[in-house]
Order: sequence, then structure tokens, then C-alpha cells
Amino acid sequence: MACALLAAADAAAGAAATAAVPVQASAPRTIDDFESVAGWTTFASDQVKIGIRQGEGSAGKSLCMDYDFNGVSGYAVARRKLPMDYPANYEYSIRLRGAAPANNLEFKLPDASGENVWWVTRPNYLPSSEWTQLKLKKRHISFAWGPTTDKTLRHTDAFEITVSAGKGGGKGFLCFDDLQFRELPAEGATLPTLKAGATSAAVNAGAALAVDGDADTAWQARAGTQQLTLDLGVSREFGGLVLRWRKGEQASDYRIAVSDDAKQWRDVRRVQAGNGDIDLIALPESEARYVRLSLDKAVSAKYALQEISVEPLEFAATPNDFLRAVALRSPRGHFPRGFSGDQSYWTLVGTDGGSESGLLGEDGAIESAKGGFSVEPFIINDGHLISWADVRSTQSLADGYLPVPSASWEHPIAQLKVPAFAQGDKASSQLIARYNLRNPTRAPLDYVLALAIRPMQVNPPTQFLNTIGGMSPIHALGFDGPVATVDGKPRVFALQVPTRVFATTFDAGMVEEHLQGETVPQAGFVRDDTGLASGAMLFHLHLDAGESREVGVWLPLSGDTRAPLPDFDAAVAQAAVEEQWREKLGQVGLKVPAQGQVLVDTLRTALAQMLISRSGPRLQPGTRSYARAWIRDGAMISEGLLRMGRGDVAEDFLRWYAPFQFSNGKVPCCVDDRGSDPVPENDSQGELVYTVAELYRYGGDKALLAAMWPHVQGAVRYMDELRASERKSDPLALRNPAFYGLMPASISHEGYSAKPMHSYWDDFWALRGYKDAVEIAQWLGHDAEAIAFATSRDEFRTDLYQSIATATRQHGIDFIPGAAELGDFDATSTTIALAPGGEQGRLPDTLLRNTFERYWKEFVERRDGKREWQYYTPYELRTVGAFVRLGWRDRAHELLDFFIQDRQPQGWNQWAEVEAREPRKPFFLGDLPHAWVASDYVRSVLDMFAYERESDQSLVIAAGIPDPWLDGEGIAVSKLRTPHGLLSYTLRREKGVLLLRIDAGLVVPEGGIVLRTAKKESRVRKLPATLRIKG
Repeated sequence: MACALLAAADAAAGAAATAAVPVQASAPRTIDDFESVAGWTTFASDQVKIGIRQGEGSAGKSLCMDYDFNGVSGYAVARRKLPMDYPANYEYSIRLRGAAPANNLEFKLPDASGENVWWVTRPNYLPSSEWTQLKLKKRHISFAWGPTTDKTLRHTDAFEITVSAGKGGGKGFLCFDDLQFRELPAEGATLPTLKAGATSAAVNAGAALAVDGDADTAWQARAGTQQLTLDLGVSREFGGLVLRWRKGEQASDYRIAVSDDAKQWRDVRRVQAGNGDIDLIALPESEARYVRLSLDKAVSAKYALQEISVEPLEFAATPNDFLRAVALRSPRGHFPRGFSGDQSYWTLVGTDGGSESGLLGEDGAIESAKGGFSVEPFIINDGHLISWADVRSTQSLADGYLPVPSASWEHPIAQLKVPAFAQGDKASSQLIARYNLRNPTRAPLDYVLALAIRPMQVNPPTQFLNTIGGMSPIHALGFDGPVATVDGKPRVFALQVPTRVFATTFDAGMVEEHLQGETVPQAGFVRDDTGLASGAMLFHLHLDAGESREVGVWLPLSGDTRAPLPDFDAAVAQAAVEEQWREKLGQVGLKVPAQGQVLVDTLRTALAQMLISRSGPRLQPGTRSYARAWIRDGAMISEGLLRMGRGDVAEDFLRWYAPFQFSNGKVPCCVDDRGSDPVPENDSQGELVYTVAELYRYGGDKALLAAMWPHVQGAVRYMDELRASERKSDPLALRNPAFYGLMPASISHEGYSAKPMHSYWDDFWALRGYKDAVEIAQWLGHDAEAIAFATSRDEFRTDLYQSIATATRQHGIDFIPGAAELGDFDATSTTIALAPGGEQGRLPDTLLRNTFERYWKEFVERRDGKREWQYYTPYELRTVGAFVRLGWRDRAHELLDFFIQDRQPQGWNQWAEVEAREPRKPFFLGDLPHAWVASDYVRSVLDMFAYERESDQSLVIAAGIPDPWLDGEGIAVSKLRTPHGLLSYTLRREKGVLLLRIDAGLVVPEGGIVLRTAKKESRVRKLPATLRIKG
């Protein structure tokens, strides 16, 4: 039938253009039939078990892979040597079945060096018990890691099947059969001309007019059951369809099917209650020669399809790609910035240590939970829709620093302020948003405040790591008065009864289309297979000139989904939350002049960000991209918490993290819900030991110290094994004398993720760990271990400093390099040698100062526009503390001035992991806020007021205080935590004389308390103390 219809259409349309015939795909070639497993080997990460066996195949035998994660994160790998050269286009295929929890299935293709790897990943793959074929096409294969600059896949040397821990973990098996490879037509091959045929058509309105590229013509047919069939000329891949209907003459209900032979059809999509105009249809990863539309229902007496186009794979390669395509065809403001070509920014809304958090977008949208849907405001006045694109958006925090953020709109006829906060505890918490609408004009106005529930996160689609931003599917949305139920759960409770509510499917038009129309749908509940259901609560408000009205919403974050009590008052609740945060963030008092208040405000906000970013005891750098605990981040966050009076949080983290240590003493680089991560990052051992020591220094809890002692012993034992592996006297075994005695190469330093390096970052952390292990042994009275640890410490320090000397000589450089083999410049990494490394007094002074002089020079060039740059990481905030220690206080504040200006947005006192020169150009920015960056800021700013100097065992105060701050009332520090107790002091200048008062409250360290001014140092050895210092 379809062939006859197409022939008739061709005749009606005249002679069709002749297209070049594309290259045909080759026949599949069997790479491995798995009749034998002799060529396969296995390996696994720490504590993970793997075995392979022969099993029954789909035909013949198969390879079966049994694995057990044993409660840790990690991977299990089956590997065989398989040299392969790749044509321009190709695909692998493999059959598999299994019984296993949802874990990550990975196919890896390493080159002969083993350093460069390409892969295909199937996150949280749940295998079927029946044989299933997977196709791995060229476009699915991406470069995973490696040092090569040419990331095009041309040749590989092996084929690896990996199962890495996903959501399921546990144990299971997968069986594989029939690994094949075939060459495909080259990408970009000429495609035949699209042809169309139909069951019927009006005179001079044949099916060919739907594919003629002219929107002024249309295929027309009477209402009722009709079919339109497209012939693509050859079987080809595509991503979807775009249908343009003549206004008021669309099919509201129709079905789409595809076929390879126009005989056997596969249904792929059903449209119901379509609203016409332009229908965008996502058909991801489709492959067929024929496409058929079966029209079932019209909205008028006929159908008129002006154009239908077959879209490329990129059109709907991911749900976010499809939403971008929709957004590009919509007015600006109808979709969030992240789908409209702009980089967007947001902040965190949560409780201290809560298990869930929401986000507030810079334009006022609320994200309901990690990966969750959003509630976005719109304003309607006199039929005009006002969105973020029509207003000036600003951001602020309560009191300038509390984690109660607001987003505000300014428009000539409307002002909207949206503060958001979270209340509750670890067991049960809620996010509350208040929408205060004000009429700024001199006349009364009628408004509709629309709170749209949308299948999109605030976290934008550029965020691809772990939690993919962008779309958040809603398959069912319903309203019952002030309650919105999302996918069967009550998720949004309006604090005032809406005037109207409605729900809509994607086919019937998304929420923003209806808000700008004259009427809204009547439906209060919809189901949507596309996952793009949306809806709105509408509040009709009459406001006199200058009048304000408020509505609010309550969104459960964790625990039960109970509704607010009838007498709940959002303003009262917000005031209570603000007071709680004032107490939490006010343990340390810092009084500074007005010009320094932004630094103190941002310091307190940074502390809040560290507290909210954690999940229970788990200190995390973020809640989306980096929602897992690294010991590296945790150690440095813990230091900031200890200094700011939250040692309880640091202790909770240590008690939680330490038991994840591997049985051989190896400390996992990170831990998440899957368990201990086995990736070797050789700073980890030193960081765990340092955290143990810091908690004792600040808290004096010997019982905790004793409980951690086995973990310290294990970490030192493992560090000894690591350095011994690089202390080989055989010249052939030691590839480079600069490696002698160091920690082995690892990827702990993010700059070396492509290929592990001998990073001095690892070594200074290891040295810190050895030094602290000696002290821990001494505190506990383990004299023999203290002596042994000291021997390891001294040997390692000797090897480390010799390595630095060798590496600088090898590379002809006059600074401390980041890695021994690279001789690279990385001052941000080198800061760790000073703090917390404590090696400033031992490092070669010339190399040390050259390192940071170069950083200063390059920073000034970047700041002043004399150096090209695109991105940087605000980990550079560590250099502020380094500059304070070097005595460069003025330079330190020039750095701070720059970084403070780069907060995004400034009103929210936060940094992402990555900052951009073009902040509106979309890019991956990590988490926002980023708690590890926040900890760098906290530690550096606190260093301005006080820091430990290991070289003379002193406590140095005021080394980073700018001279102008000392005029007038000067500065005051109250209850700043130190390893020696609570530090409280005041410092001001009166008639050219510095007046210093230090209260009792701490034990004076061995080297005294040192006031470090621009001109000299003054030392205090007894408290309380009052000093008058001239000059």
C-alpha cells in the first residue's frame, strides 16, 4: 500500500530529483563468538572480586562475568587483546544478559600504551534475563582519558568490559555473546530526496507539498482517518520530526510508526490533544526508511500540513537537546536561561547537614530537590506575560550573609521579591518560598502571579557530571486546590488558595504557551508519556499604587510530605530560621571597618555553604556535580570548621569517613553511597592523618584520638609501602631520579587526570601526614611508633627536597614545580606546602618566592587585561593565605578584591568551581556554591587575623590586616578557635601608636603570640596582654 501511494505521489509531483546513492554498510564481522574464554583476563579494584566462566550463549557458548563489590565502590574488568583499525564510520554490537543490580556498564578501548582510553558508558545499567543486543556506534564512543592531544579514534589494542559500582553495587553476573563489528556509511554521505505519499489529498494539495520546503503550500485532506507516508530513500538514522500545521487545521490526535520495508511497522509515538502550529516530535536514536503518520482526529473539517521535516540525531540525542530545540523556537523568557543560550547561576537552599536541598535560581525559580522539577514565577498584566527576560534581576542574602537568599525582579509595572529558606532537621525538612509582588506605579493594577511547575531543574543542561542538569521528567501532574501532586506525590503546597490551577501535556502546549494565551486549559490532572507535563497555580491580585501582596509555597525536602499547619506563617518561620543561622555562624566574632565588611559577610556565608553542602556527616564539595565526600576536601573543610567553632561537624565527618579505609591501610580518595572509591590518589593518607591530628589539637578528645589510632597506623604503613616502591636503587627500575622516594604517580591533582603524575601536592600532604603521625603517637604515649614514624618522616622529607632540586635542575626552572616529570608551574598547588604543609621555614627561599612572584605577575596581567584567559578555578583563593604568610598583605588584598568581584552572583557571596571571563557564555562550572572553594576562602581570610607558624611554633596575628583598617575603632576578634584555645584581641591605631589588647583564654604557644605588622614583629608570651607599639 505504501509503495503504491509513494509512486502516485511521485507522479503527481513530477520527476523527482536524483540523489547520489550513499555508501552501503558492510556485513557484520564477528570479533569474538565467545566459544572460548581463553583469551580473556580479569582484574579488579581493592576488595572487589571477579571471575569469568563459560556459559550458555544465545547460540553456542558465552562469556559470563561474576563480580562482587563487597560493600565498596570500585570496578571489575574482563579484558582481551584486540588490535583494531577504525574506518570513518562503524559500530560494534554485542549480546548480553544477566542478573545483577543497577551498576555502570562500560566498554573500554585502550590504545597500545594503555594510557589513552575511549569508552561507551551505560550508567546504572539493569540487565535483562533475556538476551539483548547492544549497538555501540561511533557517535556513542568518546575519549575517556589519556595524555594524547589527538582524541580521534583510529587504532586500539584491546577490548575491555567493565562493571563499576553504580546505584546497585552488590554482586551479580553478566554474560556476553556475539561481539561483532561492521563498517557503516561515512557520516555526511548524500541523502536521497525525501518523498511523501498519502491516502488522499485535496486537488492541487498533494502529499509532496508537505516536503517541498515551502511553508506557503500544504498537503490537505478531509478530516477523519488519513495517512501520510515518508520515504527516506534508504534506511537512515534520525532524531525526530517537526510538523508545521496551518493554523486551526491540525491533527489533534495522531500516531507515528516507522518501518524498514513499508510492511512491518513499529509504533514509536502517539500525539493526543495536540495544539497545532508547530509540533516537535522527539524520536531519539531512530533508524528506518519509512515514517508514517496516521491521523485520527482533526480540530476542523480538514487537515493542512504545511511542512514535515526529518531531523538529525542531534535534534533529540538527549532530552536536553530536544528541549533546547523547543526553546529555540520559543520567545526568549519562555524557557530558563540555561535552555536559551545563556549561562545561568543559582544558590543552595537547605538545612545544616540535611539529606536534601533545593536551589534558588538567579531569576527566581525554585528547584524542588536534587534533580527535581522547578517552580518558576511569571507575571501577567493586561494580557502581557512578564518573564525573567523582561526584568532586571538582582540577588541578595538576609543580613548580607545569612543563607536565606532572595531573587528580585524590577519592571516598570511590577516588582517581585522571592526569598527562599529551608527549615527542619535531618529527619524532616521543607523549602519555603515567598513571592512578594508590589505595584510600583501610581495607579491600581490587576495582576496574575503564575507559579509554573515545570519539568526542568534550576541546575542547567550544561551541568553534565553525576547529576545531569536540565530536564526533570514529570509524567503525571495534578492539582487539588492548593496542593500540586507530581508523579503521585504531593510536592507543592500553596500557602494561599490559588484563583485557578491547570495542568497540560507537552502535546497540548507547555505551561508558558497557555500563560500568554487568552484562555488556560481546564484540566486539573494530566499524564504525559514524554515526561514534559507542566502546569501552574494562578493568583489574581488587585494592587493599589504602591501596594504589595504575598503568596508562598511549601515544598517538602526530606522526610514526610505533610502539609503545613493551617496557622503556618512564612514570615515568622523565616525570622526563626534567620535567628538560628545567626547563632550558628556567629561563634567567632570579627569586627572590621565598613570597607572590610564584605569579606566578613562572605566568610560567614562560606561557613553556611560548607554546612548546607554536607549530607548528614558527609562533608561534600557540592550537592549536585560533587555530591560525594573526598578526604581531600573534607580535611580542608574540617580545618575551616574547627577554626570557626564547628568542631562537632568535623568530628562527625571523621568518625564517618575513617571506617571506609581499606584493609591494607589505603585511604579512599572519596566515599559515596556506593562505598569506598579505589582510585589511587596518594594525598589521601596524609589528609586523613592530618584531620585526626587537627581534631585533637582543637578539641583535646583523647578517646577520639585513641579510636583513630588504628587508622593512623594503617595510613602510615600504606604510605611507607608507596614511597618504598619509588626508592629503588636499580637505575633501570627508577625511570627518573627525581621520582626517588616520592609518592607514586596519581591523579589526585585534577590537572593530572589525563595521566597520573608524581605530584608534589601528594608529597606535601604525605609529609604533613608523617609529621602529624609522629605527634599523634607521642600524644598517645606510643614511643616506639613515634620513633619509627619520625624515621619515615625524615627520610621522606630528605627525598622530597632532593627531588625538587633534581626536577628544577632537569627542567631548567627557578620555581617549585607542580609535578616532578613536568616541571610545570602551579602555584595554587604549591600553596599546600605552606598551609597546611607547614614547610615554609624549610623550603628553598628563592624557589618559594620565585614561585609566588611569578603567580603575582601573571595574576596582575590577567586582572589588567594583558593576558588572555577564559576560565580559572577559585581554588586560587589559597594564594591569599600564602601571600599573608609571605608578608605580602597588600598583594593579598588585591587578590581578594579581584576574587570578591568574581562572586556569582555577587549578592549571594559564592563561587563555583570554575569562573569564566565571559560569565554568560554557557559552560560547566562544577557546583555552585562549591564548599571546597568556600573552605579555601575561610582559611585564607582567617589567616589574615591569625595563623600557626610551624617554623618557630608561634601564633601570628593580624598579618593580613590592611593598615587603613586600624584607624578609628580598628578591628576586634572574639573567640577565634586555635589549637591553643580561644583567641580574642583588639587592634587599633591612635595618634600613630598601635594599641593591642589580647584577652586570656588560650595557652600561649612555645614561640609566643606574634603581632606581625608591615614593619616588624612583636612577641607576646603571657596573657592577658596590652601592647603599645610605635610606628
